[in-house]
Amino acid sequence: MVAELKSPPAEAPQKAETRRQPRRAPQRRIAIWGPFLVVLALALMLTVGIWRHVQLEHSQRQFAQQTGKTSVQVIDVKRDSKPHELLLPGNITANLETTIYARADGYVKRWLVDIGDQVKTGQQLAELETPELDQQLAGARDTQKQNEANFELARVTAQRWQELAQKQVVAKQDNDTRQSGYQSSAATLSASKADVARLEDLQGFKSVIAPFDGTITSRKIDVGSLVSQGSGTTGTVLFTLAQTDPLRIFINVPQADSPLIHVGMEAKVLVQERANRDFTGKVTRTAGAIDPTSRTLLTEVEIPNHDGALFAGTYAQVKFTLVNQDGPIAIPADAFVFQTEGAQVAVVTKENKIHWQPITVGSDYGTFMEVLKGLDQDARVVLNPTDDLTEGLDVDIKPSPPKAQAPPPQGQQPEGQSPAGK
Repeated sequence: MVAELKSPPAEAPQKAETRRQPRRAPQRRIAIWGPFLVVLALALMLTVGIWRHVQLEHSQRQFAQQTGKTSVQVIDVKRDSKPHELLLPGNITANLETTIYARADGYVKRWLVDIGDQVKTGQQLAELETPELDQQLAGARDTQKQNEANFELARVTAQRWQELAQKQVVAKQDNDTRQSGYQSSAATLSASKADVARLEDLQGFKSVIAPFDGTITSRKIDVGSLVSQGSGTTGTVLFTLAQTDPLRIFINVPQADSPLIHVGMEAKVLVQERANRDFTGKVTRTAGAIDPTSRTLLTEVEIPNHDGALFAGTYAQVKFTLVNQDGPIAIPADAFVFQTEGAQVAVVTKENKIHWQPITVGSDYGTFMEVLKGLDQDARVVLNPTDDLTEGLDVDIKPSPPKAQAPPPQGQQPEGQSPAGK
């Protein structure tokens, strides 16, 4: 019996579980190659800068070998006296504005004007009823009449006793008593007259009148309203009156520009709601002192407003055109050399010799920097000075590029940082 050789059963192919893995290869490549590319770009920029510097030095050496002198480019130092604009915010206010209070206790009988009405000086605005004041005035007048009668009696009595005293018919003491009574009655009469005059003046405030020409901007009363005299929290507000022609606007001028502001200079007033119209005002006064907190000069500009186009309380901007004949000296930033001794520039003298001039640097305008001390106007300063420019070296001057002669823009915000030392 032949044993059957059975091959082992074929194993079923195993199904491999396949899981989709997120493809992170591009992100990994970016993470790996990103910094490398940044470094490569920086290296390329540095290489180009070094190459240009080497080419400039090479051309200067070639020119020096041919002429025996070093060639340099210079810029003529000038003061920037171009006009520049200064734009400042402010709020338009009325030339005159007052709150009208009641000067007598009573009730509103009628009001004659409302908001927006134009009024003239002395025009009646409202009429009050003052019954208590009327009674007080009537009583004061009666008292005055009584005091007048007492005064007349005391006067006649004093005159008679004076005649008797001269004849020595009565005692001097009695005469003095009558004379004193006469003087006392005179003082009482004078006081009663003053009281009547005071009440009559108060009664005159029954008619509320306008103190100046202007516009009624608010009305706080109605017929029958109870009013009390006073001001602030104790009195009743009747109206608010504002004079809107001319108008005023107050602005705070920075300390750096304050010497250029003077009374009488013109200013443009820009209002967003009136963008298609120009308003011109004039500086009428300044505070005459710098605010130590904000370092600004409070300045008032007066604006004509004959047609009422502008309203008090409007936000506006004031634009000044400033001209500074003693403007700052500013030269390109690539003319500076910052060393341990401080900032210096290479100046070409009248004899075409190099002189290293120490300077004091002011504001940084990016491509230009301000020079506070060390340079005079019309001085010739070398652009991109190299290390081989020694003190007293004879040089030849080549024309400067046009952009190097342009002054920095006036009013540009300084960056506050100095360029890196060369």
